[in-house]
Amino acid sequence: MPMLARWVSIGSISAGVTGGIVGLVVGLFVYAPTAPFAAIELGIPATVTGGFAGLVTGMIMMMARRIRRHGANSL
Repeated sequence: MPMLARWVSIGSISAGVTGGIVGLVVGLFVYAPTAPFAAIELGIPATVTGGFAGLVTGMIMMMARRIRRHGANSL
């Protein structure tokens, strides 16, 4: 898997799972019958946000590797 896709996948999966679990716990405390919907309401935006954070981080890491390999003059 390419490096950028790996970072996006890791970011979106980890943030999505965390957001889903937090949404489920909050939903269980607030009103138990709607807890799965709370998990979805927090999980989907967390997945998108984590994917974007992974994208930015992956791009930074790619640029850092390029600079380390070829020097600052290759930009």
